[in-house]
Order: sequence, then C-alpha cells, then structure tokens
Amino acid sequence: MSLLGASEIRELAAALDIKPSKSLGQNFVHDGNVCRKIVRTAGLTSSDIALEIGPGLGSLTLAMLEEAQSVFAVEIDARLAGQLPATAAKHSERAELLTVINQDALTLKSLPVAPTVLIANLPYNVSVPVFLHLLEIFPSLRSGVVMVQAEVADRLAAKPNSKEYGIPSVKAAWWADVTGAGSVSRSIFWPQPNVDSKLVAFVRRPTPGDEELRKKVFTIIDLAFAQRRKMLRSALSSRFGGSAAAESHLTAAGIDPTLRGEALDINAFCAIAKQG
Repeated sequence: MSLLGASEIRELAAALDIKPSKSLGQNFVHDGNVCRKIVRTAGLTSSDIALEIGPGLGSLTLAMLEEAQSVFAVEIDARLAGQLPATAAKHSERAELLTVINQDALTLKSLPVAPTVLIANLPYNVSVPVFLHLLEIFPSLRSGVVMVQAEVADRLAAKPNSKEYGIPSVKAAWWADVTGAGSVSRSIFWPQPNVDSKLVAFVRRPTPGDEELRKKVFTIIDLAFAQRRKMLRSALSSRFGGSAAAESHLTAAGIDPTLRGEALDINAFCAIAKQG
C-alpha cells in the first residue's frame, strides 16, 4: 500500500478546488512515516475497529487501513468525505474496510459498530471538546492517539500542581490515563501551521463513578478553575451556599479548603462531589 506524499496531497486539493480552511483547522498530513508511527503508537491491531476524526485527504486513513479490521472516518467537509473512498480505492487493496461519515464529530452519537481505537488529527479550535465528547459517547474506545496543538497536548496530559493542569486535564482523567506521546514537525503538514503540534496517547480505565456523579464532578471542576488563584473554599462558595459552608463541605471530604483546584486529581474532585 502506498501512502500519500506532499505532491499528491496538493494535486488532490487542486482537483477538488480545496483551499485549506483555517476555520475547520485543515492542515493535511503528508508524511507517511509519521502516519505509520501514529498508528503504531495507538496500538492498532487487526482486531480493532478504528475511528478517525478529520481524515482530510486520507494520509492517516491509509495507514490505518493497513492494520485495522475496519475504519470509520468522520469528515465534516463534504468534498473531502466524497473523495476519500476513491483515494482509498486507488491506494489500498483494503478500501472496502473503510466507511466514511460526512458529519461534525461533535454531533456524532453512534456508529454501526462500536469503535475500539481512536486516531485523529484534531482541528485546533475544537480539539478538547471533540476529544472529551468521543471519550464520553464511546466507552468501547480502549486506547488511541490524537494530534493536537502543542499547548493543548500539554494541558490534556498535565498532572496536578503544574501550570498546564486545568479543566481539560481533569475531565479527560475521568475516562482515561492521558500521556504525551511526542512532538511532530510543522513540515509534515500542508499548509504548514503557525503553531507546533504534539501527540497525545490515552488508555481507558474504569470511570470513578456513574453519569450522575460525573455531572456533579464536572460542575465542581468548572467552578474550581474558573478563577485559578482562588482557594477552593472561595471558588466553590456559590455551589455550597457561601465560603463557610464550602469549607465545611471540603473538610468533610478530606480536602484542605485552602488548596486551589490545580492541586486536586480526579479522585479528590469525586470526593467533594460525593459529599453532596
């Protein structure tokens, strides 16, 4: 199977009259070695149902078809979604394993078959909402790799008491262990973006509670980080009816009320939510 190179990426774009859209985060990957590295890092095997978000012109898609049992590619741009099956047929003997869905990933609710691995080059402007949405609606996803803006990658993989740690870090940790998986050069994209990109890998683990608890926890997370410099007793005062009540609540949960949100891991936020 041959993957797409820089010249073919440009030829395909010209044939479709596609001028990469900044609003859709369209920066197309054209380095086959990087695509295969991403697939390896994601742990994709012949028994996996792969989900790809934003396949674009198909560079990663072709690398996924080399390994997966089947691939579902979700593409918001109708022109790209229409071209992708033809590109797969030209380059791969396994093109029949590809299903293309012309849809916004944020509105995706289900697939014909439950996906097991996620691989995506996520648009910078919606990368966190898309990532969290997919972890929520597809509990079958066991692992994956997403390529995102470097700063977003650092936030998703951040641990407590670091400057990057925040809402994306804690919410992602509800579903999975998230780690950095390396940097990628701007030169692998066409057109070259004005920002650096990194890979983020995740491995799912059991959630610390049910959906009712998750909603409570996420509300508390949002409040705790709304003003990062506030102590928890102040940041959560609106939730519990004043700072004194919040302090009492936090103490009962075994949390120091003078801490800030950045000091707590997902289990600590769960302890607060379970108090009421």
